[in-house]
Amino acid sequence: MNADDAMEIALEEARAALEYGDVPVGAVLVDGEGEIVARDHNRREECGDATAHAEMLVISQRSRDLNHWRLTGHTLVVTLEPCAMCAMAAVWARIDRIVYGAADLKAGAAWSLFNIPQDERLNHRIELTEGVRGAESRQLMEDFFSRRR
Repeated sequence: MNADDAMEIALEEARAALEYGDVPVGAVLVDGEGEIVARDHNRREECGDATAHAEMLVISQRSRDLNHWRLTGHTLVVTLEPCAMCAMAAVWARIDRIVYGAADLKAGAAWSLFNIPQDERLNHRIELTEGVRGAESRQLMEDFFSRRR
């Protein structure tokens, strides 16, 4: 599965977050064979949990499925640039690549504010691809926040 197709599914997940009034962020995890092995969306409002970001949920789901924390060979595809928590979780999980749609100029930790996935001081570095279906991802966010204001 290519990044564009995976991002389409992440966008579907992002729209699902709207049902609970959550920020529309969706994520999928793709294994080394190109198969989507986990998919989810932000569930902070639904679960009452500040850590229930889409990225954290798919990393946790796949780790449970494999009964192992190391996710070498996987790609994380997410509609919004990961925050510091999610970027660091991807590093700890040894994910190979992060693909994201829209930059997050206020909290992004995969390029905008920090570059945790490629920080040379850490024991693992992650390849980054940004802007895949970025306009759609950005529009979802803009529409969500304009309705809340």
